[in-house]
Amino acid sequence: MAAFATRSAPFLGLAAVLCVLAGAQQLSPSFYSRSCPNLASIVRSEMTSALQRERRMGASILRLFFHDCFVNGCDGSILLDDTSTFTGEKNAGPNANSARGFEVIDAIKTRVEAACRATVSCADILALAARDGVNLLGGPTWSVPLGRKDSRTASQSAANANLPGPGSSLATLITMFGNKNLSPGDMTALSGAHTIGRSQCQFFRNRIYNERNINASFAALRQRTCPRSGGDSNLAPLDVQTADGFDNAYYRNLVGQRGLLHSDQELFNGGSQDALVRQYSNSPSQFSADFVTAMLKMGGLLPSSGTQTEVRLNCRKPN
Repeated sequence: MAAFATRSAPFLGLAAVLCVLAGAQQLSPSFYSRSCPNLASIVRSEMTSALQRERRMGASILRLFFHDCFVNGCDGSILLDDTSTFTGEKNAGPNANSARGFEVIDAIKTRVEAACRATVSCADILALAARDGVNLLGGPTWSVPLGRKDSRTASQSAANANLPGPGSSLATLITMFGNKNLSPGDMTALSGAHTIGRSQCQFFRNRIYNERNINASFAALRQRTCPRSGGDSNLAPLDVQTADGFDNAYYRNLVGQRGLLHSDQELFNGGSQDALVRQYSNSPSQFSADFVTAMLKMGGLLPSSGTQTEVRLNCRKPN
């Protein structure tokens, strides 16, 4: 297979943000510097291989991280299979038949366990893998604060309640992100994750056939592979310009009314985020910087005090 090429991307040093997060959440980029010094290189190597096999996997892993952090904090709960004592998050509405990439996390965990037994949490592996996926697809890189622990349980109902859906209004998005102490600006920056990845026809069918704030030629293009009935799982790129390149094209799409999901176009539809979307559409560097800052804030979401945690030996089940 041809060598996996990456576009150059800036390293965004955000020492102030890291210090704040580290102080408040007791996380540190150097958490494993002695106990598992090769952790970062193992994760990077496995993510490089995964993206060589399928570039879409970068978006899939990033989505897992989002969906993990939004449900009781970044605790690896989305990775747990259902058990006799709890129904987990994998089959919640936002995840069923769409969350993917679990086998990549398993492969990374296997190598990490061989190098550093019972040391690195699945939650931290997912945080690092999400960062590397973004960077390998041409996006920024950043220092990931580490030291998370893995939850011993998961909640399907919490996933259903906390994850915004593709039909969400701007007001709903602002409220749901606000519930996680993420500002409207953070929400708009994090939504830029949709510059990579795919969505299923069932989640954008209503938009391409019934909504008016959509470019006609774009709607017609998407209708070719997303019929009015049937084909629910047919895929389309979230970013029509650079489907597997992490850049600011997502925002240019929104300005041109080429947002795939209703929730995407809500960010540029005469509302409070229009100005920021336009700024990001004109400034890749501003988007990258704000995306990293928001990722660090989201990555600092941890389980509530009193939650039982551990370092899982197998990411799919409690010890």
